[in-house]
Amino acid sequence: MGSYLNPGNFSFRGSLRSKIYVDKSELIAKTNEALCTEQRYICVSRPRRFGKSMAANMLAAYYDRSENIEELFRNLAISKDSSYKENLNQYDVIKINMQEFLSMSGTMEEMLEMLKKYLVLDFEETYPQVRFRDEKNLIQVMKDVFSYTRCPFVILIDEWDCLFREYKQDREAQKKYLDFLRAWLKDKDYVALAYMTGILPIKKYGSHSALNMFTEYSMTDPGELAEYFGFTEQEVAVLCEKYGMSFEDAKTWYDGYRLIAHRQTGNECYSMYSPKSVVEAMLRHKFGTYWNQTETYEALKIYIQMDMDGLKDSVVRMLAGESVPINIGTFSNDMTTFATKDDVLTLLVHLGYLTYDSVDGTVSIPNKEVSREYVNAISTMNWHGVAESVESSRKLLEALWNMDADAVAEGIEKAHEEISILQYNDENSLSCTIQLAFYFAREYYTMIREMPAGKGFADICMIPRKKHSDKPAVVIELKWNKSAVGAIEQIKEKQYVNALKEYQGNLLLAGINYNKMTKKHECVIETMQK
Repeated sequence: MGSYLNPGNFSFRGSLRSKIYVDKSELIAKTNEALCTEQRYICVSRPRRFGKSMAANMLAAYYDRSENIEELFRNLAISKDSSYKENLNQYDVIKINMQEFLSMSGTMEEMLEMLKKYLVLDFEETYPQVRFRDEKNLIQVMKDVFSYTRCPFVILIDEWDCLFREYKQDREAQKKYLDFLRAWLKDKDYVALAYMTGILPIKKYGSHSALNMFTEYSMTDPGELAEYFGFTEQEVAVLCEKYGMSFEDAKTWYDGYRLIAHRQTGNECYSMYSPKSVVEAMLRHKFGTYWNQTETYEALKIYIQMDMDGLKDSVVRMLAGESVPINIGTFSNDMTTFATKDDVLTLLVHLGYLTYDSVDGTVSIPNKEVSREYVNAISTMNWHGVAESVESSRKLLEALWNMDADAVAEGIEKAHEEISILQYNDENSLSCTIQLAFYFAREYYTMIREMPAGKGFADICMIPRKKHSDKPAVVIELKWNKSAVGAIEQIKEKQYVNALKEYQGNLLLAGINYNKMTKKHECVIETMQK
């Protein structure tokens, strides 16, 4: 057993001993399928704290042939797979964390020299009987070992993209790094599996990639590995029941990452949760912001305040709960090359600050935890009153509950004036303004826009969560240059309240109109029982 060659299973044992362990071992069945095939190159990119390192530790323990560890996997899901016994502890494993080597080095060149030197030392200690043609040449050393053992390597590289995150502007260093990885891994018989993890997908230069042999599984295209990174809805539901926590609250706080796997049989959508956040919430018995505690909102702020046409408008619309269209095709897979706002938004998807829907080609803010980061960032930026509008939303919600139509109209008027970033020229813009003006309502309600109801679609429905059942449900109809009374009449005529099928109790009907001539909002509020 070496430091990097056949490193053992200590880390994976630690995961199994943890208070909360969610079995993701069926990932091994997927990597077993790729062993010693043209598909043996796999790159998985996910946001930080989404289980990438734990998966790499699991793969290292499973494939490492230096010791038999069948007892670790005996009760895991992978033990039932037909490929389990065939590949268990059958390979020499190389496991490295690139961030570790980068942190110990002054330059990229030093990092690579240290990496090669330390790996060769492990080979010399493990295989003293092998005669090496050139001890300073890592590739030749691995060829010599493979020639002697006839056992190919499973190569696991964690934090593969750290150089692109820390050497953001050094394109020459980036290129040399990619050239090294290509020379080390591509078309080498000694590679049974090359499995890399990081936050960013593989860097592209123009339309090409130096590592084009890799199949990539990312936040924009998770493929068949979608369910193995992050917690699924079913897994979170089980944890909530075990720890006596509200699944509805867990969903509000941490759900929202929609990973869509495109299969021959059709698209399969996985609702993905941040593992770090869910585990902390269960163990602390308190919902809160945990995933982003390792990084301040300043990181998000850097990107959302970039001077890209339409970027601010898109961020405000998403903060209001909307989805915005995006073209992810121009993203260069780095943290500096931004030609359009879509490149910035695509980076935020990979960092975990947005979620991407590949079916309709849109992005949105995934959940309450991440939304709070946006509010924190915007509160320190000169964004024309967006933060003030969010803060004022508490009073606006109270005015709605009190059926104070004039105060509601006045509050929306104020939000309209403050959110000058938005182009205010149609009902969609009015809806965005109102949703942002009622931002605080999300503490009590599930807010749904364009909800199918009766004979049409209710513009905005606010459905109280179970623990806030004392609050009234709300149906809002919006009008542009018409009348608020007409909006109320439409709610009744088209039976929009039928959308709230399971809801019984007090209902507030709110009609809101914007008059283009007077540039004023008017509001009418009525109550009914359902």
